[in-house]
Amino acid sequence: MSKTEDPAVETDGPAPGPDAQTAPRADERTASDRLSTAPKDDREDTAPAPASFGIVGWARWFWRQLTSMRVALILLFMLSIASIPGSLVPQRSVDQTKVDDFFKAHETLAPLYDKVQLFDVYSSVWFSAIYILLFISLIGCIVPRTWQFVGQLRSRPPGAPGRLTRMPAYTTWRTDSSPEEVRTLALAMLKKKRFRAHVDSTAVTAEKGYLREAGNLIFHIALIVLLLAFATGQLFKSEGGKLITEGSGFSNTLTQYDDFKSGSLFDKDNDLEPFSFHLDNFVGTYERTGPQRGTPRIYEAHITYSEGADGKPKKGVIEVNTPLTVGGSKVHLIGHGYSPTLTIRDGRGKVVFQGPAPLLPTDSNVTSTGAIKVMDGYRDKDGKRTQLGFTAVFVPTFGGAGKGSMFSKYPGLDYPALALTGYHGSLGVDAGLPQNVYQLDTRKMTQFKKPDGSPFAKMLLPGETMTLPDGAGSVTFEKDIKEWATFQVSQQPGNMWALAGAIAAILGLAASLFIQRRRIWVRAVRSDDGTTLVEMAGLGRSESNRLPEELAALAETLHTQAPTTATPPPAEESPVEGARA
Repeated sequence: MSKTEDPAVETDGPAPGPDAQTAPRADERTASDRLSTAPKDDREDTAPAPASFGIVGWARWFWRQLTSMRVALILLFMLSIASIPGSLVPQRSVDQTKVDDFFKAHETLAPLYDKVQLFDVYSSVWFSAIYILLFISLIGCIVPRTWQFVGQLRSRPPGAPGRLTRMPAYTTWRTDSSPEEVRTLALAMLKKKRFRAHVDSTAVTAEKGYLREAGNLIFHIALIVLLLAFATGQLFKSEGGKLITEGSGFSNTLTQYDDFKSGSLFDKDNDLEPFSFHLDNFVGTYERTGPQRGTPRIYEAHITYSEGADGKPKKGVIEVNTPLTVGGSKVHLIGHGYSPTLTIRDGRGKVVFQGPAPLLPTDSNVTSTGAIKVMDGYRDKDGKRTQLGFTAVFVPTFGGAGKGSMFSKYPGLDYPALALTGYHGSLGVDAGLPQNVYQLDTRKMTQFKKPDGSPFAKMLLPGETMTLPDGAGSVTFEKDIKEWATFQVSQQPGNMWALAGAIAAILGLAASLFIQRRRIWVRAVRSDDGTTLVEMAGLGRSESNRLPEELAALAETLHTQAPTTATPPPAEESPVEGARA
């Protein structure tokens, strides 16, 4: 059903010269070049700018370089490299405390890092420059490619080359059907296979695989969407943390947060979502046996929340991977601990402190430490009001009996115990300087002593009372032990756009990698012997083993409708079964 021949041998017209044996004709090169949808700048090396360029020439040359695909890839690689210091060096926007610790630990290196903005990588001048140049480069790549692609969609596939035998896949046969009938059958067959096809003179020309370039464009547009989403998220984001004890509540205002950070364009007065919630109780259960002992099984906060200033109260449950969503804000459960309830009285029996004291866990079994500060304290022998402070260690399940240490062996409240060490003096809060509420500054305080001069400290069980020396009062560890939970309230306006961009980028990349752009030509002309010579050829943008198979399948379909003639053709044009690739 086909004939095999050297690609250099002519099938029509005069015999080719020596150069035609190695170089394709202009119309064939044009067909191959027009099949490629890449801009010419990406397919040819850009020559260096001549020294005689003026300002306009240099600007045009710079723009061509910036919007080339090579430079876009280089900028993308530079952006990924520039992000590495943001992961290795502590960032001010994430944790100022770690930055301060880095300055203390590296007195020589830290100022150098600060000069090159390594503590503010993502808002630095050099990172922003790479980011903006990549953004411009991608837009400059996409706009001309988009117009070119639109033009290709609006135009018809080009006509068949003069010599189809030079195409990578080719087959031919003779049939008794008329040329018009063959072209009609070929046109219907190709359109049924979802080719864009039309009749051009003596041939049917068809093209398929436009989604390859569409996928390429979608991928690059998705990168721009991702860049915009990340920029929006950094500029307009907000994130704050709050520790709430059972029975307490929270209102989404700036003064309610324990810590808060936001993007440079976030309006702290107007952009916070109006809502509030109350922590009714925290429910936590843990595995009791086996290698998973102590692993949380139920870990959830039961809350009552309301939206807006006068919203109707609603019940809700926040779990680790199931945040509460209110408008554009999400409330995540990120931590849990215990708040022993204490009642502290002065020497006259007056209550100077009463309530839960949240302590921070130090291990997976919730061994917790912290400080209790009593501003009103007690009156000493001279009648002067003295402040009290206590360092505390709490264990939900005491495991240090007979070992002289405080540690927990299980995170549940099986055998709670509290160890207190008391101090008296000045807490340092009157200086107006910020303090860590979970740490006790003892520089201006004196530890209570026993009559023998040893430090005064005591371990208490629920319901027990510790009497302070020198008539300073007493501390009672109440049986009502409350639990607390820490929540993170965040607004990330670019998250959904980033997700959509990531999905689109994956789909676009898959389309550009796995869809092949190819053209099929079917030529049917009347021969001198009265039969119709049918030629079919295919050309793909990139090498693919599937093109010969696809052409063979199309040829087989068309051959069943226009079969090989029963009249033997001339000896020099005898058909040979098969397709050449």
